[in-house]
Amino acid sequence: MGVSNKLTAILNFVAILAAIPIIASGIWLANKADNECTHYFRWPVVILGVLILLVALAGFVGAYWNRQGLLAFYLCCMAILIGLLLILLVFAFIVTRPNGAYSVPGRAYKEYRLDGFSEWLRDHITNSANWDKIRTCLAESDVCAKLTQNYISADQFFAAHISPLQARCCKPPTACGYGYVNPTLWVNPANPVADPDCLLWNNDQTLLCYNCNSCKAGLLGNLRKEWRKINVILIVAVVVLIWVYLIACSAFKNAQTEDLFRRYKQGWV
Repeated sequence: MGVSNKLTAILNFVAILAAIPIIASGIWLANKADNECTHYFRWPVVILGVLILLVALAGFVGAYWNRQGLLAFYLCCMAILIGLLLILLVFAFIVTRPNGAYSVPGRAYKEYRLDGFSEWLRDHITNSANWDKIRTCLAESDVCAKLTQNYISADQFFAAHISPLQARCCKPPTACGYGYVNPTLWVNPANPVADPDCLLWNNDQTLLCYNCNSCKAGLLGNLRKEWRKINVILIVAVVVLIWVYLIACSAFKNAQTEDLFRRYKQGWV
């Protein structure tokens, strides 16, 4: 195996390692309660990570056993996958850039406004066609049930850093002035006209605020928070993959030159 092929094999091993955190972060994202109830963002990262892993493995095999056709296939496919990963990164950054969060006095958690998020997210995730399924899925999950298990007193709950989804789907808006009984049971609103969602709140544990616009905002807040974390991993991974790809292209050209020179010495040309 020539020097260039050895270098290409090592680089592809690095690419294989870079694919592992992409897959792991995609699995982490897919297993989140909000992503279990939506489908747009659940599997793209996992699929891309698996494809990058398989292509890098093909490149490693091609370099180790000097299969020039397999190496050419690897370079072509990896360029496409890096391009797709960059598109996903840019798209995720754009649609998650607007932030509908606002602070609430006396609360450790933030609340969220639906109109504070990007139009694409509102149109594709929380539109009426999708929301019925998402609402049913959220009601069947343990997102809100966890709150009653973890917090007893009002002071404990108000000092908790709960998720955007829990802050907007499991309790009424703070502006309504509801009295605390437990995290998912609230009574006697002091200001029931402060927000249209005040009248939509229901202590029925299968309803809560799942019909509220504030719950839609909480779902988008969760998605935004999770994708911002994932983006950090994806940025590091794509930088590594681009670096590996550029060096691998150079090594591939050198390998072809080495092969041509070796044939010339043997009198084949």
